[in-house]
Amino acid sequence: MNLVRARAVALRQFYLIKGSPVRILPMFGWVMLDVTVWGFISRYLNTFSGSGLNFVPQLVGAVLLWDFLIRAMQGFATAFLEDAWSRNFLNIFASPITIPEYLCGLVATSVVTTAVGLTAMIVLAGPVFGFSLASLGLLAVPFVLLLFLFGVSLGIGAAALVLRLGPAGEWLVWPIPAILAPFAGVFYPVSTLPVWMQAVSHAVPPSYVFESLRALVAGRAPAPGDIGMAVVLTALWLLAACEVFTRVFRQVVRTGLLARYSAETVN
Repeated sequence: MNLVRARAVALRQFYLIKGSPVRILPMFGWVMLDVTVWGFISRYLNTFSGSGLNFVPQLVGAVLLWDFLIRAMQGFATAFLEDAWSRNFLNIFASPITIPEYLCGLVATSVVTTAVGLTAMIVLAGPVFGFSLASLGLLAVPFVLLLFLFGVSLGIGAAALVLRLGPAGEWLVWPIPAILAPFAGVFYPVSTLPVWMQAVSHAVPPSYVFESLRALVAGRAPAPGDIGMAVVLTALWLLAACEVFTRVFRQVVRTGLLARYSAETVN
């Protein structure tokens, strides 16, 4: 793998952001709005809690980590879509760049954009609502890393979808986090779900992360094996996403769809 080529992919995104400051707002604007809304909801719920339960770390912490995952996915998918919107695929893949180099460049872009969003959320959640990731201890590190990698796997899968269906496939990309949220158990234990939904939840890595988060907030140790299961599942999702993207890319090149890439591309 030539890291210079991967760096070039990331550098192109940097120049796009530099040339259009409007692209900066989505990096932190919507996630800060989410944290603000849920922060005040948490404070409001605390006024009705007779048990002394503090909703702030449970709800604000969940929103912060879930929005972080969404930003990881969207950071990757948006960088890919920049090439789709500009019909730039032929220019990119006419060069010697390989699929792993291209994906690594998009992941590097996602790292930067996601870091901006996470920093903004931490700056807001700490002073305003009194929640800090540091309160989770060392487990905050694997939580953030696992959610980022799972978000990237969703971004790669979304990119494969758009590559196969054409730019119109973008309409299927943005609902993905909303579809997964009920199964991830972001705001409630997985045990509250119907049995068939629990089966899906056990295959989704974030469900183990949020179960561990709730255990920590409640003063309990996370269930043994939860983090290990999340690591295994995240690795499987990431490998599967890369395999799907590679297969889709080879198909669109073999069938000539890449050269005819347009808003109506499906077959």
